Amino acid sequence: MDRPARRLDFTDHRRALGDNRYVYPVVSRRSKGLSIGVNLNPDKVCNFDCPYCQVDRRVPPTVTEVELPRLGEELHALLSLVTSGTLWDAPPFDTVAPALRRVNDVAFAGDGEPTAYAGFGEAVALVGEALADFGLSGVKPIVLTNATLLHRPRVAEAIDALYALGGEAWVKLDAGTEALFQAIDGTTFPFGRVLKNLAELAARHPVVVQSMFLRLDGEGPSDAEITAYLGRLQDVIQGGGRVSLVQVYSVARTPATPRVAPLDVPRLEEIAAGVRALGLTAEVYPGRAEP
Repeated sequence: MDRPARRLDFTDHRRALGDNRYVYPVVSRRSKGLSIGVNLNPDKVCNFDCPYCQVDRRVPPTVTEVELPRLGEELHALLSLVTSGTLWDAPPFDTVAPALRRVNDVAFAGDGEPTAYAGFGEAVALVGEALADFGLSGVKPIVLTNATLLHRPRVAEAIDALYALGGEAWVKLDAGTEALFQAIDGTTFPFGRVLKNLAELAARHPVVVQSMFLRLDGEGPSDAEITAYLGRLQDVIQGGGRVSLVQVYSVARTPATPRVAPLDVPRLEEIAAGVRALGLTAEVYPGRAEP
């Protein structure tokens, strides 16, 4: 007896569609449907080296540059499949649960920090034009960012343009202390700069805070670390910042290093309760089930 085909779900974020180089559709648990990814870092260069990242940088990239005309062609082709409904007839998208067959966003994500790409502003404009061409005013452009470059004028202008299109920034905040920040995000970049950038952006536009919690070498964040994390969020609020949502989540896909494991759901819920106590909205996205 044949086994039923496995549904495409949140654990599968393969970044592939035909021979596309830059644009890919994924079923996203945080988007609650289809997210169209735009990879502005096909060279796999990133100023973070998060141990939970699923990008395997030991494998050399096959594409090292972004060709905006081709990116635009790929995006138009995919939006055509989406608006016609034919995407859901093609494997593996024909296995997606009916409730998830909706397009939520076009997300600048991919294999590195998208705002590091020199043509980020041009890419934002290109996405806006493509969504207008297909009459998809309800599909929002978003950027997933580690906040390291938000203080640069060209990046700030591009972010403002993204919000003008009805979009939003999802800003990473994985820790409350410098030590945990460096361990979880694999960087020596000053934590204070990230916090300042987050606060300044939240003062201009409402932001979504995306926070990854995990076990590293078997250890999850301590109570003191969680208290510090909640204090960082409180600093943003007290500074006049607007946080529309905090995403409390853990590892859903297999990371590049075995040092990482998901944090248990009760602990995630405890963290989310602390966020809600600050008057913020929090959603919990559990990690993958342990084998």
